[in-house]
Amino acid sequence: MRLDKYISHFAGLSRKEARRAIKAGLVTVAHHAATDPGTEVTPAAPVTMHGRPVQPLGPRYFMLHKPAGVVCANSDSHHATVMELLAEEDPRDLHVAGRLDRDTTGLVLITDDGQWSHRITSPRHKLPKRYRVTLRDPVSDQAAEQFAAGLLLHGEQRPTRPARLWIQSPRQVELELLEGRYHQVKRMFAALGNAVETLHRQRIGPIELDPTLAPGEYRPLRPEELQQLS
Repeated sequence: MRLDKYISHFAGLSRKEARRAIKAGLVTVAHHAATDPGTEVTPAAPVTMHGRPVQPLGPRYFMLHKPAGVVCANSDSHHATVMELLAEEDPRDLHVAGRLDRDTTGLVLITDDGQWSHRITSPRHKLPKRYRVTLRDPVSDQAAEQFAAGLLLHGEQRPTRPARLWIQSPRQVELELLEGRYHQVKRMFAALGNAVETLHRQRIGPIELDPTLAPGEYRPLRPEELQQLS
């Protein structure tokens, strides 16, 4: 990788700022001053700027308690984004592993590890997602059997995969899915003539939303949590 690109990417500078720092003699490569922005940086060569190491960030993994009204995007001209809630983190290369709709709350996982996020989101890995749902109308006693059998959604030819439903009260249920179709939870209840009023994701696979996180708060995933998802 070119030195100016390396400094720009890992020191948080624009390419122009990186070139200026290099030409000013503020950067060393392999313990020698490097003033040519085109210098090739090898993995074995330590790089410093202002005497401090400049090195690639390791993979990062966060859980976020997403509030309503925030979109799962890196940028949006009309709405606040989950990345804005990670204001203390370097946003480069971070992305959401499993998006939620703007009005849905709960667990969001954010990472810069593309292979890891693929394992989270790929239907092939059959990682269950559990939701807490508040409904407009009381749910029928047959709903759990209907969800377990699979539902045919409007405009689709293939029924949903079997899903697990636990009735907590007449209008509150917990639902566990093994797939993630467009607006799937809302469309499944619409297929039964009902409507979702609130939707909250509690769990992705073995990872449960930390109950100490208030809406809008986040924390890094713990080593044991990462181990559970490996």
